[in-house]
Amino acid sequence: MNMQSIGESAGVIWRLLYGDNRKWEYQELKEATGLRDRELNAAIGWLAREGKIQFEEGDTQHPSTLYIELSYYIG
Repeated sequence: MNMQSIGESAGVIWRLLYGDNRKWEYQELKEATGLRDRELNAAIGWLAREGKIQFEEGDTQHPSTLYIELSYYIG
């Protein structure tokens, strides 16, 4: 794994999240992207560092989710 492959994996996740306006569970992302845990975690970290994804912590009955929160400026 290197910077380029992490960036490519981040792109896969970004396109999936951006194309579907909903919250995704980790396991759903893993299955939809076909990425291994290490690849998925690195890509999530990349997107989080860039401020492109949001996290919602779960509880015992609801798992944690990831999503894109789009901000629009109307001036």
